[in-house]
Amino acid sequence: STFGESNKMPGEYKLLLEGAKELVLVCTQGETYLLEAGMQQLEVLENASVVVGKDGCIKAAGDADAIRKQFSGASFEKTIDCSGKCILPGLIDAHTHPLAGVSYMDIHQVGGGIHFTVRHTQQAPEDELFQSFKHRLLRMLRAGTTLVECKSGYGLNLETEIKMLRVIERAKRELDIGISSTYCGAHSVPKGKNATEAADDIINVHLPKLKELDLNGEIHIDNIDVFCEKGVFDLNSTRRILQAGKDMGLQINFHGDELHPMKSAELGAELEARAISHLEEISDGGITAMAQKKCAAILLPTTAYILRLKQPQARKMLEEGVIVALGSDFNPNAYCYSMPVVMHLACVNMKMSMKEALAAATINAAYALGKSHSHGSIEN
Repeated sequence: STFGESNKMPGEYKLLLEGAKELVLVCTQGETYLLEAGMQQLEVLENASVVVGKDGCIKAAGDADAIRKQFSGASFEKTIDCSGKCILPGLIDAHTHPLAGVSYMDIHQVGGGIHFTVRHTQQAPEDELFQSFKHRLLRMLRAGTTLVECKSGYGLNLETEIKMLRVIERAKRELDIGISSTYCGAHSVPKGKNATEAADDIINVHLPKLKELDLNGEIHIDNIDVFCEKGVFDLNSTRRILQAGKDMGLQINFHGDELHPMKSAELGAELEARAISHLEEISDGGITAMAQKKCAAILLPTTAYILRLKQPQARKMLEEGVIVALGSDFNPNAYCYSMPVVMHLACVNMKMSMKEALAAATINAAYALGKSHSHGSIEN
């Protein structure tokens, strides 16, 4: 079968991927996510081609001979012979911190700690941050990631958070990789403040300024994030910040139940969050609530592996109807650019199948970022 119009398609197109041994579509019916049963049935075609239009959207995908006839009068900017190769959708990394203004070794040499990273990020010139950010994004792109969620959150003051968000905005304009931008000013409580005072500052000062910059067209933010954790932001402060972000049109996509059971999953379901990350310490009730509200679980097997945490309960979540997605959690503590490595760890350490891991790193990761209408599957 060919997923495209049946009539002749003359005209100019951007790309023809021709004659692949295998084409993994992932979805064929416009699904916005896949649950456990659907993840076992990924659509795979043999001897297949893909046509990409000048707008970057897929115009047809299917049998190579049928597409050759259908597009016989068309011209392509580029044609790639895919004989013997497999075509996959671009991988999607649903959780990263790629703007930390230091390397892992810098932090290791001083014994670690987020406040060391914050200080260096605050001091780093904007162009220096952009150059390290660009290097990291291009490494991710080479490993197959075509859409990446990028957080601020190593500023903790308004000036540095805005600096980080400007760097993300510049990367959106200059680099050929999709970016979902996240304001994570509540990544840690700044020195000299408690969680309530930090939440007040974010709600009354940070968010209004970010809304103003968005309306001016200077910065566009997609998601709001809070590190809901014992000794960081408690449940009440987290609720207040996330609700304020939701009220200004941001998707809720936050850290929860990582180191201690906080009932973050229940809170996320209550607020109709798009996604929650980590969830190593999720409760049974939290799993049920996330399944009911179609709140995606972004699982981060690199983090649990490197920090020797309890692995997220991927199998239980899948069995109970949670939308499971994957992310690298790229940061100075989990220095992984590669979604194939993340998928490998998901299979080995979280007991996911290869099909499940691929779906979690494509259509479900796209869903977690509110992008599954345009990313995560090869359909027209």
